[in-house]
Amino acid sequence: MARLIAEPLKQRTGRNIIIENKVGASGTIAGATLKSSPPDGATICFMPSATVAQKLSMISIPFDPRTDMAPITLAGTLQTVYCVSPTIGVNTLAEYIAWLKQNPARNSFGTTAMGSFTHFFGLMTGQAIGVPLEAVAYRGATPLVSDLQGGHITAGCGSITDFIEHHRSGVVKILLTSGNRPPASAPDLPTGISLGYPSLNILGWYAFFAPANTPSDLIEAWGDELRAVLKTPEVEKRLLDMGMEVQTSTSAQMRDRMDVDLKRWKTIMDGIGYKPT
Repeated sequence: MARLIAEPLKQRTGRNIIIENKVGASGTIAGATLKSSPPDGATICFMPSATVAQKLSMISIPFDPRTDMAPITLAGTLQTVYCVSPTIGVNTLAEYIAWLKQNPARNSFGTTAMGSFTHFFGLMTGQAIGVPLEAVAYRGATPLVSDLQGGHITAGCGSITDFIEHHRSGVVKILLTSGNRPPASAPDLPTGISLGYPSLNILGWYAFFAPANTPSDLIEAWGDELRAVLKTPEVEKRLLDMGMEVQTSTSAQMRDRMDVDLKRWKTIMDGIGYKPT
């Protein structure tokens, strides 16, 4: 997604935009890099809410999103989905619940990141349907999709951006999403709320951040350019096709949203009994 935004940003600003992927540790390496970068407007970070939430789920996270980062703008929202392998022959959540009751030893689901929404939403689903589910850690979506396709694991949980194309091609079957309405990229998918489980509501996002103490005029300048690029029809459509619904904000609005979400995520973690690791 970052590359999709970078090219039109380069064309709009006339500046050379370099993307440096800081992979590993579910995004915490990127957060630590941003923290140590000078607040001169030269470095910004495109970060998912799952990485921000690790402040709550990891004891030793090397940065604090509330004090070490300056929000620039929200980029968009995305839902978490729970899907199953086509090998088990279920097409709805009701059928999956019945299948679980007949196969209680096969209650595991793969998650693309322990201690994140892709972990919590699976546990929340088990709690809601009254069938405890057990998480199995995967190093990203690719090996999880492969195991789902082959029937090596029966269910998986992750961002809609990880699974929507595989759902469309029949490699996996998405049973429900975490939004309060169906995702615009797949309006036929049921939400947990529409299926009668109001607690299954958690929304993720991507946002842009600068290092803490970056001057406000630089934050505003970055925000103006990023919001303009995100709202161009081509970029907005391509991001929507990938499962992210573009939504922008001011820096202050993004900070408020992050504060509210961190409090809600803490409530969710307490509700499923998750303890920081």
